[in-house]
Amino acid sequence: MVSSARSALDSALKNPAYVDVSDFPLVIVDLRYGSKQNILNKDVYQGFQRALLHREAAQKFHTATSLLKKRHPQFRFLVFDALRPQAAQIEFWELVKGTPQQPFFADPANGSIHSYGFALDIGLAHASGEELDMGTPFDDLTELAGPMHEERMLREGKLNQEQVENRLVLRSLMIDSGFIQLPHEWWHYDALPATEVRGRYPRCE
Repeated sequence: MVSSARSALDSALKNPAYVDVSDFPLVIVDLRYGSKQNILNKDVYQGFQRALLHREAAQKFHTATSLLKKRHPQFRFLVFDALRPQAAQIEFWELVKGTPQQPFFADPANGSIHSYGFALDIGLAHASGEELDMGTPFDDLTELAGPMHEERMLREGKLNQEQVENRLVLRSLMIDSGFIQLPHEWWHYDALPATEVRGRYPRCE
């Protein structure tokens, strides 16, 4: 049986409001919620492995790929999550509600910026596909993952210089392309402020 999240993603592929960025230059797609390699240990997207963004966010991401080619052509962007339908957000919420993981997931009542196609969860990899060391895995739920804590974690020896430098390479590429860094997660970038997205754009249900 096809889940409502998978159905929404399949429909979004045909929606001109969204762009499939999977085949952009220097991009590797590894949607972690399209597999069981995630903190929920559940394939929420039922194997879906195409990274979709709202066309305005996609323009900024295309700029980021151009910067990557110019500055660090030996690396690739590694996309962990992109468009996440509201149906998936509801499924996430039901799995984490009342657990220690709950604060790290957007309440569906407010909605995630991922559900509008304006958020990217992203890392860097070598051309071989091997991930660069960012100090924590994607979806780590500790302070180690937070950009806001990096200086302290570096002083305390919980992050090393190479890990922080790798984050800074990613951050400069994304911010210089118009994205906004989420302070609690090194991998999360929004293409526009959340209030603007929620006020101006429809959500993918």
